[in-house]
Amino acid sequence: MKHILIVDDSPIIRKFGRLIFESLGFRVSEAETGPETLERARSDPPDFILVDWILPGANSHELIQKLRRERVENRPYIIYLVTENDIPDVTRAFKAGADDYLLKPFNREIIEMKLHEIQVAA
Repeated sequence: MKHILIVDDSPIIRKFGRLIFESLGFRVSEAETGPETLERARSDPPDFILVDWILPGANSHELIQKLRRERVENRPYIIYLVTENDIPDVTRAFKAGADDYLLKPFNREIIEMKLHEIQVAA
């Protein structure tokens, strides 16, 4: 079973994401802050991490860099969540170590298409 860590300060986004990913057969963990994300990623390494572009008290690009510096057996696939197509911001996320990005709001169909793009059986 694939494991995804959803990182967003909005409990609504986390719950919505949880419902979608669980319906697709994923095990889901959640985090609200940068430090919480790092702790969860260390204690229960995910296969995927969704990282929101704005987190309270954290810089998402720096968080992605910290996640990439972690020594883990399997490198998680990091998807950067944005609310607009801000190409310079997305480029910074890629340079920090993100693998892909996804526009919010998303739904199950969009998630399924994204997973298909990255060759994950949903």
